[in-house]
Amino acid sequence: MHFSTITATALSVVLAGITSATELDPLPQLEAYKVPKSWRQPVAPLRIAANTWQIGTQGITALLLTGSEGAILIDGGMAQTADHLLANLEVLGLQPTDLKLILHSHAHADHVGSLAAVQRATGARVATNAESALLMARGGADDIHFGDGILYSPIKADRILHQGEEVALGNLHLRVHFIPGHTPGSMAWTWHDTINGKTTQLAYVDSLSAPGYQLTNNSRYPDIVRDYQTSFERVRNLPCELLITPHATASGWVFGKTATRKTPLSCKHYADKAERQFQIQLEAERQESAGGQ
Repeated sequence: MHFSTITATALSVVLAGITSATELDPLPQLEAYKVPKSWRQPVAPLRIAANTWQIGTQGITALLLTGSEGAILIDGGMAQTADHLLANLEVLGLQPTDLKLILHSHAHADHVGSLAAVQRATGARVATNAESALLMARGGADDIHFGDGILYSPIKADRILHQGEEVALGNLHLRVHFIPGHTPGSMAWTWHDTINGKTTQLAYVDSLSAPGYQLTNNSRYPDIVRDYQTSFERVRNLPCELLITPHATASGWVFGKTATRKTPLSCKHYADKAERQFQIQLEAERQESAGGQ
């Protein structure tokens, strides 16, 4: 009887609140993750090297490596890119089941948003590191920097990678390099391919930017500054004759009717440029923090 009395009392309070609901502000609208047009503009398959193709969009790279035992996809762009990627496989004469392995750079929606759908359509196995696997399993939820603001369909990892590990599929051999910072699980990939008859070392290197990140006193990522500094140095020393990045323009690529490089960068120059910007951002944050004390 006592419980019923409390429940009835609580209910009367709630009902009273409902009658005055007009005095409360409306709840906010949910907002979709909106991105530039170039990130959503499909391109036909563009040859980067003998067995390396860009099959994504004008602004976002999705690399397809073709080999003797099937194909490997590195990154998949936004969620709405999935059908386009599968169509480009067909253009290259491949069946969905020819895609055997899916890799990626980092686990944000603009690079892995389509991968759950691609995995379902192809049966390809997903290989990643432990940090990225956790974020991908949550579909991007509880991101260190963005919270639940950028979500995508969850992706199940089939293989957990370690720093410096080789990933092989037939005659395709890639090496993974952990470069934490942009995300704790950010990665670079290196492999050999042929360009104009010459064996060339390709490097696909993740973003090194810190867009709006808290760099000092970050309780969710205490080692963020040290991780960036380690990654800048690691990228400088990658085997890297041809640099490709998840955001095409970051390494000077223009993806249109052809794949061209207007302002090509080496891995060293890419890291140097990113570190200069990082230091400016870090110093500004430190000055702002000191001024508020």
